[in-house]
Amino acid sequence: MMKSNKALNGAIALAGISALALTACTGPSGGGGTSTEGSSSSTITFGTTDKVVTLDPAGSYDAGSFLVMNQIYPFLLNAKPGSADAVPDIAESASFTAPTDYTVKLKSGLKFANGHELTSSDVKFSVERIIAINDPNGPASLFANLDSVEATDDATVVFKLKAANDQVFAGVLASNTGPIIDEEVFPKDKVMSDDDIVAAKPFAGPYTIESYKKNELISLKPNADYKGLLGAPANGGANIKYYADANNLKLDVQQGNIDVAGRSLTATDVADLEGDSKVKVHKGPGGELRYIVFNFDTMPFGAKTAEADPAKALAVRQAMANIVDRDAIATQVYKGTYLPAYSVVPDGFLGAEQPMKELYGDNGKPSLDKAKKALSDAGVSGPVNIKLQYNPDHYGSSSGDEYAMIKEQLEKSGLFTVDLQSTEWVTYSKDRTADAYPVYQLGWFPDYSDPDNYLTPFFVPNNFLKNHYENADVAALIQKQLTTVDKDERVKILGETQEAVAKDLSTLPLLQGAQVLVSGADVKGVETTLDASFKTRLGVISK
Repeated sequence: MMKSNKALNGAIALAGISALALTACTGPSGGGGTSTEGSSSSTITFGTTDKVVTLDPAGSYDAGSFLVMNQIYPFLLNAKPGSADAVPDIAESASFTAPTDYTVKLKSGLKFANGHELTSSDVKFSVERIIAINDPNGPASLFANLDSVEATDDATVVFKLKAANDQVFAGVLASNTGPIIDEEVFPKDKVMSDDDIVAAKPFAGPYTIESYKKNELISLKPNADYKGLLGAPANGGANIKYYADANNLKLDVQQGNIDVAGRSLTATDVADLEGDSKVKVHKGPGGELRYIVFNFDTMPFGAKTAEADPAKALAVRQAMANIVDRDAIATQVYKGTYLPAYSVVPDGFLGAEQPMKELYGDNGKPSLDKAKKALSDAGVSGPVNIKLQYNPDHYGSSSGDEYAMIKEQLEKSGLFTVDLQSTEWVTYSKDRTADAYPVYQLGWFPDYSDPDNYLTPFFVPNNFLKNHYENADVAALIQKQLTTVDKDERVKILGETQEAVAKDLSTLPLLQGAQVLVSGADVKGVETTLDASFKTRLGVISK
């Protein structure tokens, strides 16, 4: 029999249970979670400036939260260290059994750290809950092609898709939508607090949480009951230490107070650390995209402003695209650790093109004449005031220099005045979806290594940006590329999609960058987690 949903009762019953008494089990990475040969009993410490929004998979779609979730929750599919391919994790098998039926069989004997069984009912609950809650900061948009979920027996789940031959659905299940949670713990209709989650121990990933001080320090212990792809951690436990200042993060990795420094060190810091023999700088495949988002309701001439005019609003976006000097930002602020981006799909991904080089500016360089013409043709006169918001902690302290330069570039043109403001990430992530920012900064760290991950979350109705952009033709192109099996034909459609998106300019891509981690000289395994799956796996790191 499949489990009934006792989420609310379970959460109340477990709210007072201590999360400190956990048994550690160590073993080699990828070894299936049972052997201790070749493993290290040492605890490793990972430092980051990236903040946790929530440990609840329904309420977050950000790198800081996912860093933790990827260690503590199980996934149906995951990527082996060194690979970007989605393959079975706690699943025994996963495949299309019909063009619109993706069937997953679970391994036997799965359970959560609190002792509850993990069955297909938990899988169905986990997926349907993300969609039902549809949190503004959640990943529900990735399930745009999912019609329904059926748990046909305790070990079998069938995902019914709206369109056949979905080329990325396996990757979706390995992404932010993928954590499987305990239906006997989580409420089905609201996001659960971090403290209640930690107390209830609904963990079945490589680690469990031993102690939790949000955005200060998280202590993880290996989970002896994990039966997934990643196997037992190569360390005796892991700490995640949070920093408000990247300078302190740099100093601590130099002085050996932490073993690995993750996001985000400044470009200057990284260059400096490359000459320090006490540490190693590791770089992985690029996938990060930095961009500006336009809120179609509240930007100048937006749909809910006093001077609403879609043609003038488009002209404002076009003028900004013609003025921004990406090369200057990349070289002066980021010292070449980022490169200019001229499309919503970064270079290196299937079908990536650069339509914005031709549409705006002078072959990638700024063009004041084209900016003036865009505004003049739309009847926009006088400097346009832009309320521009950026975040100083989530995307690194260099964001201040980046957006100061953007402000300078826009105002130097004489076409804009810029009111530049910043907000800390936990507040920023909520306010941006509540129409608080007419024009604002975001960055993207892909969920899976496919160009669709730069399209579906941004440009279909009810997208993650919540910026009120909708274009039926663009949505149709995105759906078409998603289900096109022939690679050459899909590349063609991807090009058409990027061109259409570039003309609408709901976002303005600026830069793309590589993954960077810095470790102590005696730390092992860091390079193994820097692959095109873009997942940090603490279990491969040891010393």
